[in-house]
Amino acid sequence: MGRSVIAMRKELRELMTYLGGKAIHPVFGLPGGVAKPLNPADQPRFVETAKKGLDFALFTLAKFEDIVLQNQEYVATITSEMYTHRTYNMGMVDEKNRVNFYDGRIRVVDPEGKEFGSFTACEYLDAIEEHVEPWSYIKFPFLKRIGRKGFVDGAESGIYSVAPLARLNAANGMATPRAQEAYMQLYAVLGGKPVHHTLANHWARIVEMVYAAERFLELASDPEIVDQRVRALPTAVPTVGMGVVEAPRGTLFHHYETDEAGLITRANLIVATQNNAARIALSVDKVARALLDASKADDQGLLNMVEMAFRAYDPRHGCGTHALPGAVSLKISIRDAAGNLLRTVSR
Repeated sequence: MGRSVIAMRKELRELMTYLGGKAIHPVFGLPGGVAKPLNPADQPRFVETAKKGLDFALFTLAKFEDIVLQNQEYVATITSEMYTHRTYNMGMVDEKNRVNFYDGRIRVVDPEGKEFGSFTACEYLDAIEEHVEPWSYIKFPFLKRIGRKGFVDGAESGIYSVAPLARLNAANGMATPRAQEAYMQLYAVLGGKPVHHTLANHWARIVEMVYAAERFLELASDPEIVDQRVRALPTAVPTVGMGVVEAPRGTLFHHYETDEAGLITRANLIVATQNNAARIALSVDKVARALLDASKADDQGLLNMVEMAFRAYDPRHGCGTHALPGAVSLKISIRDAAGNLLRTVSR
């Protein structure tokens, strides 16, 4: 299994390097298009890798079924109330309300799975408001129509979730056949839509991996992928630009304003970790309280299970806080009802 992961990663990184010059921060996307067309002679290589990618995604799904779903203790942890929050869910969808990553509307569903609303990138300020807490550099967005009610979940709270599971909850299905099968299986096993179990994000990631592999094969096989016309230089001077995409960890908003020279004068970003910040806070609090109340874990077990709560969102706090902490340190202070420090657990 380890060799399969490394080999697949190596092949995909080689294709990224071929197109962008390097796998990390490739020089590829440019104003008006991309930097380099695909040589028709190299198209078969992309198609072949895409086929391997689909096989790998299905292999991953099969291993998840064998290792996780066949273990009742794992399933009980995933579905436990300790890792459950009934919030709104947000994600991009296409014209048929299927999961989309680059070209669609942002759809929001309520905790019961009913559509709450949808909006375009240019309307994000009408839908979302940002809140600041004195104890954190990260902002805590909430749904403007609902309002901020504090760190609580439920239909009366404006807290929402992005991330892979939220995308699946906000959509009516997937746009490719094998991913749709995996999507249906997830909801059949976990009791229907929507699913509010935080740890189910990992299963949702595999569903999206299958979708990405199928789309990769579809695009790599398209004759238009080798069209050499890959860039149209813009001629207008921009004034305001707003955009939204679905990053792997969730919905990502960018908003820029420029002067007459095209230089940026104002910028606002709401990255996925910010969108999820309030729900992450709920998750950490709920797991810690449950473990302390029930005395279910020793110190290292407590750290591991709290870490599971926030790792499920794949947080990127460097992006979310616009700072560079360098490392994630984990420290839990345990106090009595009067606020007296009883002990500190850290790693």
